[in-house]
Amino acid sequence: MTKKKSTAKKSKYLQYLQRLINRADVIVCISEYSKKDVLQHCDIKSKPLFVIHNGSNLLQKPELTLGSYKPQKPFLFSIGVIHRKKNFHVLLPLLQQNTMELLIAGKHDDENYLSFIQNKSKELGVQDNVHLLGRVTENEKSWYFNNCSAFAFPSISEGFGLPVVEAMSCGKPLFLSDRTALPEIGGDVSFYFHDFNAEHVRQVFHDGMELYNANGLRKKIKARSYNFNWHKAAREYLEVYRSLY
Repeated sequence: MTKKKSTAKKSKYLQYLQRLINRADVIVCISEYSKKDVLQHCDIKSKPLFVIHNGSNLLQKPELTLGSYKPQKPFLFSIGVIHRKKNFHVLLPLLQQNTMELLIAGKHDDENYLSFIQNKSKELGVQDNVHLLGRVTENEKSWYFNNCSAFAFPSISEGFGLPVVEAMSCGKPLFLSDRTALPEIGGDVSFYFHDFNAEHVRQVFHDGMELYNANGLRKKIKARSYNFNWHKAAREYLEVYRSLY
């Protein structure tokens, strides 16, 4: 499932993308999923097509300020623009046992969806444990990644999923949707929501946390994060540029 656009917007965007492809000597996609989309919707005219995964931002200075929100309970963390495609609201049933908080960082990009999350949290009686942080600094983001009990990213539209790799670099348990590029990035060290009904989401989370705590997955998760680094990506881009001469 991808982000819904009107037919006119899709057509305009694809025309723009095709013009870029027409000008290019070589094409690079950030995931196999993105490559599949390009091949399905565009004419690459037999031009070379490569996949080079993004690297990950370094989370070097985990630090909150006096103005930062500091959770009072163990917490689940997520990050991304507040937009319906991010699907954050499906995580709310996880709070109904009142044992943890949900912190969501990111620009409030869709006021209607923001209101929907707020109203849904009230309906479920979990509003006191939901914290929509808005934009956060790199240091704050690093603190939340390093101190969360788990990272959840139920997005239904991702060409890559950089926050997944950031959480991976901290060895955190990862709970992701099984849509678009996320299984490619999360691999076999992540737990996946195959649908978003409350019972399924709770079961996946419960089982995943038990496996994580019992099997010492932290080291394996961190090891996978090493596949996504900017030094590796830079070397691969350099090889692509060299292939042009």
